[in-house]
Amino acid sequence: MKQQNVIIQKTKEYALITVGVMLVVIGVYFFKFPNNISTGGVTGMAIILSKLIGSSVSSGTIVLVINAILLIVGYLTLGRSFGNRTVYGSLLLSLSLRVLEIIVPLDKPLTNQPLLELAFAVILPSVGAALLFNIGASTGGTDIIALLLKKYTSLDIGRSLLITDFVLTIVVFPVFGITTGLLSILGLFLKSTLVDTVIENLNLNKYFTIICVNPKPICDYILDTLHRSATIFDAKGAFTDKEKKIILTVMSRSQAVQLRKHIRQIDPDAFLLITNTSEIIGRGFRV
Repeated sequence: MKQQNVIIQKTKEYALITVGVMLVVIGVYFFKFPNNISTGGVTGMAIILSKLIGSSVSSGTIVLVINAILLIVGYLTLGRSFGNRTVYGSLLLSLSLRVLEIIVPLDKPLTNQPLLELAFAVILPSVGAALLFNIGASTGGTDIIALLLKKYTSLDIGRSLLITDFVLTIVVFPVFGITTGLLSILGLFLKSTLVDTVIENLNLNKYFTIICVNPKPICDYILDTLHRSATIFDAKGAFTDKEKKIILTVMSRSQAVQLRKHIRQIDPDAFLLITNTSEIIGRGFRV
């Protein structure tokens, strides 16, 4: 039974990785590559190198070669710490881009609306990357470089990768012109905030601080109906000087709606503080 649960969990994980990678692939191939929009990473490097080398070598081919090299280096230097999910994501991205170049060749953008193309070039890969990061996976590339930097240097990885992405974006100006360069700069700024925003929303839960006199009916509902837990501790009202109880609990957004409605029905005098939280580590959430 335990083995079956592990298989089911792994299947779900790799299905989610596949969805995340496909979102990145669609955004990169159909919107980034045709518009030469570089927001850093291996795909941004491939766009620039493809232009410098010449049309004989496609961006998809360059992504495949770079990721293959990084995977080999990663395995040789990082060993077991080099996750299978990263290998799967990297290979799936590289091969998917190459397959699309063969079966759906593009020689120009899908539309004549640069901002519309930029929106999809940023949103789709950002949502896909957020899905991957949320379960500890990635599409390889600069993430492998980050792991290598972490092992062999004392550099601030986040800052180093941001500088690298910025340099790859700046190079777009002399290679593709000012319009594409400005679009790439805008895309880089949007990407840097969008990934974090998506991850926070994926993990968004509601944190309840409930101040009441009788906590039992509320806790019974939390335990028996919502199948969550709670913590109770003593308090005293500063204005009334009466003994109170404080209940702390965390739950999903849909459960939060049910709990709020239930409390208002059974204890209208209860005082509720409800805040958003996305970093919860513990049983029933992240472990």
